[in-house]
This record gives sequence, structure tokens and C-alpha cells, in this order.
Amino acid sequence: MPTALFAPLLARFPRLPDFWKLARFDRPIGIWLLLWPTLWAVYIAGDGNPPLRILLVFIAGVVLMRAAGCVINDIADRDFDGHVARTRDRPIAAGRIKAKEAAVFFIGLLALAASLLLLLNRETFYWALGAVAIASLYPFMKRYTYLPQVVLGAAFSWGIPMAFVAQGKTPGPECWLIFAGNLCWTVAYDTYYAMADREDDLKAGIKSTAILFGDMDLLMIGSLQALFLFALWLLAGRLALGWPFAASLLGAALLFAWEFRLAGQREPARCLQAFLHNHWVGGVIFAGVVFGYLTKAVPAAL
Repeated sequence: MPTALFAPLLARFPRLPDFWKLARFDRPIGIWLLLWPTLWAVYIAGDGNPPLRILLVFIAGVVLMRAAGCVINDIADRDFDGHVARTRDRPIAAGRIKAKEAAVFFIGLLALAASLLLLLNRETFYWALGAVAIASLYPFMKRYTYLPQVVLGAAFSWGIPMAFVAQGKTPGPECWLIFAGNLCWTVAYDTYYAMADREDDLKAGIKSTAILFGDMDLLMIGSLQALFLFALWLLAGRLALGWPFAASLLGAALLFAWEFRLAGQREPARCLQAFLHNHWVGGVIFAGVVFGYLTKAVPAAL
């Protein structure tokens, strides 16, 4: 949090920086990774021209739900985070915020997110219940399965059908191609993230796809990325977004190749870099969607 800008607020609420960090507002990569596929879906469901109200509601919803997800994750992992070098200074693990206080904060974030649903149709509300259930379930999965990244992928993809429903459309093949592709992409990049913590996770008894895949981790990541590109290639055929979308898929493939090179030696810091790099993948695909619809609109106008 920029302390100079918020100095008066910090003077009155000195613990605000801890709650800011608990919600991971100081690390917005998770917001971007959740936002990009949601924006793809909002634009595609809106045929390239979604209502501004829908767009703003989904952006705000992404920010609040990602924050809520981080809070419930840290509540669930409070006995594990202290054993992992990268997480031991998180506010709950370090004792700066109590679990009960975090739970109240979590409920408050959910309430704010729920208030946004008043601006959408009733069907979107029912789908939102699924989003809350999956987001709340995910943090506990790493205790029982080596596939918590799959649950995270479902949580990060749930806004996709919601974007269609919010615009009065029944989720069809286009929706589920985006959903399936994003699920594969999320598992791939979160495996990079888990590779950075693999040694600490093994000691703490935390499960992940990085541990499950073992020496085949990079091969599995590459396979998942290929499935992501294949799903979007099928989507391109259905939407006819032309060369901009095709160029975005090529750009994503080149970015994936760069990530593979970064993580080739499986050094934790470089695996984390590869994870962070996926922000650019999401942005490139979004640019392909936007410019694809713009190029479709120009001939129609002529």
C-alpha cells in the first residue's frame, strides 16, 4: 500500500496494511490471471460490445472474489504457511491478524461481491453460488488431493459461464471451449507456481500437481498449454475473429516457449517468473478478441 498517499487513513487504522496484504492487493497478479479469461468471456458473450455496466460489475467482482479467495486460503493454510519460506510472513501465519478477524474480513468481502449481483439478472445469482462454493473449497484440497490446481482452475473459470448468463445467453459450445481452455491454462501456470514451493511443500505435507507430475512436470505443463491453444483454436473457428485472434494464439505459443525456457532448470525463482509471465498470455489473448471483433465490424460497416 502506498503509505504516503494513505497516511491519514493509516494513522486512524494502523492495521490496514496487514489486511491489504491479506487480500493480496499488494500482489495483483492473481487479479489479472482471474480477470483476463473473464474479460474474454464478457466480450465474446457480448459479441464484442458488452454493456458497460456488465463489464464494470465483472471487473469489480473479480477484484473482490480474488481477495476473498486469498483470505480463505490463508485461514485454511495458517498452520502450513509458517513452514514455507515464501509464505511465512503472511499476516495470519506471522500472527499479525487472528483467524477470527480474517473470517470476518472474508465475510465482508463476500457481502460486497454479493451486492454487485443486484445489478445483474437472477440466473447470474444462482451461478454465483457455485463460484463461492468452489472458491471456499479450493484451499482445503491440497490436504486431500494432488490436484488442487484443477479446483483452482474451476474457480478461475467460473466467471466465464456467468458472463454469458449475465448477458441473457445460455452457455453453449463457445462458453465451454473457453472454460476448458482456461482450466488447462490455470493448471499449467499454477504448476509453475507449485514448482517454486515444491521442496517446502513436501516437508509440510502439502500436495500439488508439481509433486504429482515429478520429473514430468514440464512435459505436463507443455501438454496443458497445447490443450489450451487447441481449445481456443476451435473457438476461433466458431467465432471467425480472423487474423487478430490467430496472431494472439501465435503470440501465446511464443510466450509459453519463453516460460519453458525460464523454468527449464526448475530453479524456484525462475519457476515463479514463469508463473508471473502468464499475465502477458492473458493480455495477448484479450487483445486478439477485441481486435478480432473490431475487424469484423469494419467490413459490416462498409
